[in-house]
Amino acid sequence: MKLLVFSDSHGDVSHMEQAVLAEAPDRIVHLGDMVRDAQRLAKRFPDLPLDYVYGNCDGCYSGPGTEQVLTVENFRILMMHGHTRGVKGGLERAVLAAQEAEAHAVLFGHTHRPLCDRAGALWVLNPGSCRGPLFWTYGILTIQEGQLRCRTVRGDAV
Repeated sequence: MKLLVFSDSHGDVSHMEQAVLAEAPDRIVHLGDMVRDAQRLAKRFPDLPLDYVYGNCDGCYSGPGTEQVLTVENFRILMMHGHTRGVKGGLERAVLAAQEAEAHAVLFGHTHRPLCDRAGALWVLNPGSCRGPLFWTYGILTIQEGQLRCRTVRGDAV
């Protein structure tokens, strides 16, 4: 299972389309800041499941829709944009939320800086921003042989 993870598209759907064609994912995740871009992408690829949460630029500063737990092949994945957990100042609150949700991974955006790391047994993934102009990034979360892994990809290399 391959999940293609985007965030902070800010009006750029073309880079997401390129990544979908290059990666052939099983599912797409968009972590906010222009959810309407995710909805446009879903129309382009109607057979691909797409999950999303709202970011601060989507007009949702808190409340329902800003965080969601997604279960894929028995792995719990906490999706968030990250603004409600203060990720620009540190990851502690996002990691704590993931631990409280008994998640195996936390996915967030907001900082526009790609990151794939571990906090103990928890995967921490920020796909960066899929909007250019100089370069753009996205994340990949794979589940294979009962193992969860993540990585980031620089889009200009696609």
